Amino acid sequence: MKTARTQGQNSMGRVATAGCVGTTIEYYDYFIYGTAAALVFPTLFFPALGDTAGTVASFATFAVAFVARPLGAIIFGHFGDKLGRKHTLITTLLLMGVATVAIGLLPTADTIGVAAPIALVVLRFLQGLAVGGEWAGANLLTAEYAPVGRRGFYAVFPQLGGSIGFALSSATFVASDFLLGSTDGAFMSYGWRIPFLASALLVMLGLWVRGTIDETPVFKAERDKLHTAPSGSPFAGVLRDQWREVILAAGLMTGQFAMFYMGAAYLTAYGTSAAGLDRTVVLILGIGAAVTSGFLVAVSGKLSDRFGRRSILIATSSTALIWSLLLFPLIDTGSVFAFAAALIGTLALYGLAYGPVGAFLPELFATRYRYTGAGTGYNLGGIIGGAVPPILAPILSNTFGSMAIGLMLAVLSAISIVSTWALKETSDRRSLHDRDLGSVPARAVHESGKVPTQTN
Repeated sequence: MKTARTQGQNSMGRVATAGCVGTTIEYYDYFIYGTAAALVFPTLFFPALGDTAGTVASFATFAVAFVARPLGAIIFGHFGDKLGRKHTLITTLLLMGVATVAIGLLPTADTIGVAAPIALVVLRFLQGLAVGGEWAGANLLTAEYAPVGRRGFYAVFPQLGGSIGFALSSATFVASDFLLGSTDGAFMSYGWRIPFLASALLVMLGLWVRGTIDETPVFKAERDKLHTAPSGSPFAGVLRDQWREVILAAGLMTGQFAMFYMGAAYLTAYGTSAAGLDRTVVLILGIGAAVTSGFLVAVSGKLSDRFGRRSILIATSSTALIWSLLLFPLIDTGSVFAFAAALIGTLALYGLAYGPVGAFLPELFATRYRYTGAGTGYNLGGIIGGAVPPILAPILSNTFGSMAIGLMLAVLSAISIVSTWALKETSDRRSLHDRDLGSVPARAVHESGKVPTQTN
């Protein structure tokens, strides 16, 4: 029988807080790199390449993390599915914190030459590994604890980490501008380092919060059923039994990643260069857009419990397809208000689509490789939708004009629509125990023995 202390320790409020705080810190660390890649890194780490090539190279280092993310999902998913969600999540948070602080201490190309961008790439790769292992574990932490009929609502709390992290990253750069009097020399010399170094305090907070949560009841039931850690490779198992769900989950995420990272990273650079807007204005608008997207993440996640995950995802992706074609003609008017509408609209559509994902992807996979399956599908989508567009966008814009960027985003939204349509609705499932996952192959559900008798 659980004690009052244990019940309080595992309350949904505490679990939701742990999921939200952890992902906020991870994504704060992740996004300050994106902001720096837009505003600082082309000059400090790629000074010999010129404006356009320097921006492309800077966003290429930004994209390195997306290549690392599926690998992180496989590595940390292996341990998360075998040893548990909690301790794996603590490890990802530590890795992210160390890599981010190291970037803040990194000498620039003027000091150590070509070693600077090489070290930057290595540290960015480590950030990618950490985030690759973070998303699935944080969402499983809340989804596997959530009561029946409210999984979509509680699963939005880790999903809020992206929006809150982006708002915090923009806010710290604005604060740096304010403290330094918007002096470009001081900001480029050391001001940009402040957000990276400040992440150390956030990481300590996150470690304390996550350390107070017990392992999820669904994972413990699976482990108790086997009387030991699950046997075999979770990655091999998910590729054998649920490869289709992995591929479709990746396709589902492409449009969402594209909308978010084009808004959070590329539009920041586009607004200050092509649109000629003040850096502080662009950053403040980014905070407003992030707050809007976070609110809509919560709304759509809650609504997905009532109306289903697929219907919301398909409707939002269809709207994003149309919006993509209007986006750059709107921005190219040169108006601050038009840029604000473009940025807020882009991240608002991301928020509406992102809310249901926190419950939808975990619901697709069996317990024994849920961490690996959900994380791998999610992060494979990040390569296509998150890494490629910011790299191609400057090239497309210079060669064919900004409208070509909108066409690219429309194609990625179409991929999301088709992939979501090909998946089954999952919001009607009673629990995340294997016996209730009707679409999971029988081999995946029953190969390890008798199913558990408890529900979550």
